[in-house]
Amino acid sequence: MIADHLLGRVLRAVIRTGTLEVIDAVGRRQTFGDGGSPRVAVRFADAGAVRELIRDPELKLGELYMDGRLLIEAGSLDDLLRLCLETTGGDRALMPGRALAVLRRAFRRLAASNPVSKARRNVAHHYDLDGRLYDLFLDADHQYSCAYFETPDASLEEAQLAKKRHVAAKLMIEPGMSVLDIGCGWGGMLLYLATFAGAGPMRGITLSEEQLATARRRATARGVDPDTFALEDFRQTTGRFDRIVSVGMFEHVGASSYDAYFEACARLLAEDGVMLLHTIGRTGVPDFTNPWITKYIFPGGHLPTLSEILPAIERSGLAVADIEILRLHYAETLKAGARASWPPGTRPRRSTTNASAGCGNSTSPSPRRPSATRTWWCSRSS
Repeated sequence: MIADHLLGRVLRAVIRTGTLEVIDAVGRRQTFGDGGSPRVAVRFADAGAVRELIRDPELKLGELYMDGRLLIEAGSLDDLLRLCLETTGGDRALMPGRALAVLRRAFRRLAASNPVSKARRNVAHHYDLDGRLYDLFLDADHQYSCAYFETPDASLEEAQLAKKRHVAAKLMIEPGMSVLDIGCGWGGMLLYLATFAGAGPMRGITLSEEQLATARRRATARGVDPDTFALEDFRQTTGRFDRIVSVGMFEHVGASSYDAYFEACARLLAEDGVMLLHTIGRTGVPDFTNPWITKYIFPGGHLPTLSEILPAIERSGLAVADIEILRLHYAETLKAGARASWPPGTRPRRSTTNASAGCGNSTSPSPRRPSATRTWWCSRSS
């Protein structure tokens, strides 16, 4: 009863637009908001679910939904997340006390470190899964990062191909140039650069055994040496490369390892080399990644701001030559993936699909919240 009362007080204060109806475990109903859209009704399956949500809303909202203890009676998961993100105070509105929030943030700072000893385990958590899962929402080339929509009606396949062309153009690859792909995934980007950009000696590194096996199979099928791809941490890579590309990997590095990352890139990049880094970015001030994302999607990872990345680049001796903010391209990418794996009328249960819906909302524009970003960096050695 106390938990229900506290939740009601908080929701009454923060839900200013849209409509949220909350049904407790015994059927009592409360309605919050201005009666407008989005209109959502949720039901708690048990009283304990309310207490858990109040103690840690950032983590428990997703977990309770996944466990079937928070049920959506009207509207959709997309509507619920949009309503939550547009509340006054955003995703911290339910924090019960400043002291608890400070302790939780301190713990998350420790958990966000990603040294070599943890990096492979963290990557395996997300990528060493049955490849059929990724078949559900990725393009045929398994590009697991923001696509580039040259036209509003482009398909996911077309937009991912456009992304690869865009990367190749920014890298300014000349025939025979050596290329290092840090976080090569299933090999699609590096194989594209070899086939269509005339790249010469190549090396692709990943910490995922599943990705490595797939990349090597694909290389063999295209007449490329499968040993082009290796199970290797960027801190252990040696050699010098004319071009370095890293797409969708930097989110896994962790803020405490930014200096080590860019120092390694500076060491590996030729004197007249070019590096391109493609990463999810955060708007506003530096903050910690949502704990649900950290636990289920990117353990050890961090979504950075410009102010976090630029100083680390400068300290490494690299110079920033170009920054491009893709912004809503990522929202469109996630929407396309969600449509593929989550047909109308079905309810997602797997956490990856839940993440697609959540991230799709967080990258969509709001009248009170700037859009999240997908950022491109093009760095040259000084």
